[in-house]
Order: sequence, then structure tokens, then C-alpha cells
Amino acid sequence: MRPFSYNTSAELFPAAIRKKKRAGFAYRRFGTAAEAVRFAIEELPADSLNGAYLQVEEARFDQSGIRSLYESEAFPLERRPRPAADAEDKADAA
Repeated sequence: MRPFSYNTSAELFPAAIRKKKRAGFAYRRFGTAAEAVRFAIEELPADSLNGAYLQVEEARFDQSGIRSLYESEAFPLERRPRPAADAEDKADAA
């Protein structure tokens, strides 16, 4: 098995839509898997991420797989600071 390449193009597919009002996002193609992973974790509402999947070449990643890619030490992009960490930092500064 080849190591995962964050530089490969990727496609992000929405969850199957049961109710039209839940249409959180549409299919989206990204130049790199890293951009797709960051978008999925940082931009998608949790209910849109649940059931969505990422396709990179022949590999598919569900919500937990996408999260694992994002949290990996190999993830090449800067991550957005977590809101919980920001709240703790402010409490420590007070």
C-alpha cells in the first residue's frame, strides 16, 4: 500500500440527502487532498460532514477517516485553532 499523498487531487461528496432542507453542501473537487480535508473539518457543519466521504484516487474516507487525515502529523497545512483551546487561553490570561 502506498503512503497517503496530501498533494493528490480529491473529491468531497455530500451525504445522501433525505430531506431537501438538509442539503448542506454539494459535490466539490479540490486540487489537493489537504485542501479537501481542511475544508471538510474546518468549514462543513457537523451534520454535513456526517455521512460525507472523501475520494482520493481509489481510496474513500468517511468522517472518521477524514478526521484522522486532518489530525495526522503528516497533514501539511496550518490548522485553524480550536475554539475550546481559545476559551481556555483567555481564562488562563484573566
